[in-house]
Amino acid sequence: MNWHLDMDVFTVFSIIGTIAFAVSGAIVAMEEEYDILGVYVLGLVTAFGGGVIRNLLIGVPVTTLWTQGLLLKTAVVAMTIAFILPVRWIKYWRRSEAFFDAIGLSAFAIQGALYATGKHPLSAVIVAAMLTGIGGGMIRDVLAGRKPLVLRDEIYAVWAMAAGAVIGLGWFKTPVELLILFGIVIAFRMLSVHYKWRLPRRSLKYALAQSIHAGEQQSAAAVESNEEKGDHS
Repeated sequence: MNWHLDMDVFTVFSIIGTIAFAVSGAIVAMEEEYDILGVYVLGLVTAFGGGVIRNLLIGVPVTTLWTQGLLLKTAVVAMTIAFILPVRWIKYWRRSEAFFDAIGLSAFAIQGALYATGKHPLSAVIVAAMLTGIGGGMIRDVLAGRKPLVLRDEIYAVWAMAAGAVIGLGWFKTPVELLILFGIVIAFRMLSVHYKWRLPRRSLKYALAQSIHAGEQQSAAAVESNEEKGDHS
């Protein structure tokens, strides 16, 4: 597979995804009241962090980031616009944020898989797709002091892994097939948001709180019992 050709198919989608992730990072930075430098740093990390992690994983030189001049300029322009936009416009953006985020997730997951396909085993292709799609958002949340939403929000990373799996297995090869996959990933991500699909989870917070509460009740009952015995004696 000539993955350079396949990557060209997603140039426009890469720009859209870069804009979406860069603005997402910039908005989070402004919500946390970072200065303008923090806005740019968090925006760039969100847009390119996943690709850098992927390159480290599969042995691609990290310096290839500096060859993406168009995407870097696009991210800087998008963050600058986000920084000066009126608050009401940012509110409009946030209403459609999930859709643009799904576009970025799909485009970057597919490109991450294409980078690894043919050079690494299927497991590496899946991980490369996942890290490219969600890595930047995870770094953004950690730097902002938040719990990574991609690990506890509606199903998110699974769709990136699924895209990597089908590409690694050779089920989607041609540009048209990859474009169809691009739409499928977006659709399933938006269905996850709409219907609030979540992976099984087990929370220990409530169980531990109940256990502590029960222990406190037992201790209080024991104290009252001892006090009553003392009064009778």
